[in-house]
Amino acid sequence: MAQKPSIPKGTRDFGPVEMAKRNYIFNTIRLVYELYGFQQIETPAQETLQTLMGKYGEEGDKLLFKILNSGDYLTKIEDGELLERNTLRLASKICEKGLRYDLTVPFARYVVMHREELQLPFKRYQVQPVWRADRPQKGRYREFYQFDGDVVGSDSLLNEVELMQIVDTVFTRFGVRVQIKINNRKILTGIAEVIGAVDKIVDITVAIDKLDKIGIDNVNQELREDGLSEEQIQKLQPIIMLEGTNEEKLNTIAEVLASSETGLKGVEETKYILGFLTSLNNEIQLDLTLARGLSYYTGAIFEVKALDTPMGSISGGGRYDNLTGIFGMPGLSGVGISFGVDRIYDVLNALDLYPKDSLQTTQMLFINFGEKETAYCLPIVAKVRAAGIRAEIYPDSTKMKKQMSYANAKQIPYVVLAGDNEMAAGKVTLKNMETGEQMLVSPDELIAKLS
Repeated sequence: MAQKPSIPKGTRDFGPVEMAKRNYIFNTIRLVYELYGFQQIETPAQETLQTLMGKYGEEGDKLLFKILNSGDYLTKIEDGELLERNTLRLASKICEKGLRYDLTVPFARYVVMHREELQLPFKRYQVQPVWRADRPQKGRYREFYQFDGDVVGSDSLLNEVELMQIVDTVFTRFGVRVQIKINNRKILTGIAEVIGAVDKIVDITVAIDKLDKIGIDNVNQELREDGLSEEQIQKLQPIIMLEGTNEEKLNTIAEVLASSETGLKGVEETKYILGFLTSLNNEIQLDLTLARGLSYYTGAIFEVKALDTPMGSISGGGRYDNLTGIFGMPGLSGVGISFGVDRIYDVLNALDLYPKDSLQTTQMLFINFGEKETAYCLPIVAKVRAAGIRAEIYPDSTKMKKQMSYANAKQIPYVVLAGDNEMAAGKVTLKNMETGEQMLVSPDELIAKLS
């Protein structure tokens, strides 16, 4: 007996119903991006490791899927190197490419390569799969889609404001109540300065970014292992556990960071952004524990979580001032957000928030009674489709019960029948599959009924 096929862990198949739901997500986000003047691009699934490595921090680099070189990739490897089993060294020699980890770094590479073609500021959106060699679990996959929007070539904080408005509009259209969290990497840098641990800023941000997942005790233990002193860790406690309104938090942290020019700049930027976002439909909260582990963020950072179902971050992003400098174009600032399509899909499933009409494919099925009836129906089917109505004609002249079962299984709301009486009258019978109601109509009346 042949072995049953399977797919890799952390990946999923999507059938017609799932794809209808996903397309609803894609189309909703796409339309909102376009309302704000964003244009679509695509980049290859594969990037050179030179492009990818070193852009996501040490933890991110470990999660890159590397692609073996084509052909005999062991030709230039000595036997001693194989016996040494140094994975990183071997990978550097037998892998030149990797699957993209996110859409932001490939976008930065795209901007540098196509700079002469772009009108700055350049506003792009992009929806494509990304891959991470992570441990699969609920809401976390090894292959998943991101839907990114970025603005490059502008330092204005109005870009951050508009991105938060985009987030708010998207989730309002989905009917999902969310909490938008905001912080600023400059504030985090200022905190590191005032506790005397500037050289540990990456370790601090990586650790406190895990607060929701592992708790304060484990965060503190990780900070100890990273080399922070007990005094420095104690100075951090009241900062990362700070409570109150956004205004109260900003006033308190401004006092704490009075000696840090960088930290105060972060406070000023955050006040500006929050000042324009008082009319959002969803809650926006300053969260000083938000760090967004990716090392390329330099200013405002964002994260979005659904309020009515347990799920990780479903959207996030931030300002990155130096990313294109890695590719030879310093000084070009950018800011972006990313929607986690797969997690949004799971949230909408859990809350049953898909509009009914977004899941219907075929609106009308023409029953096949035989060649003569099919010849009569085909021009009507063409006319119906020309009017924008999604229609099928059953391909086989089989038992009517089977054809009606097909319509029920696909949740097709209307069935059209044409026998001798209908053909003689130049009409068809339209049956509502939900109510069972039937009526004799002309082709034009049929179109008007569904339009």
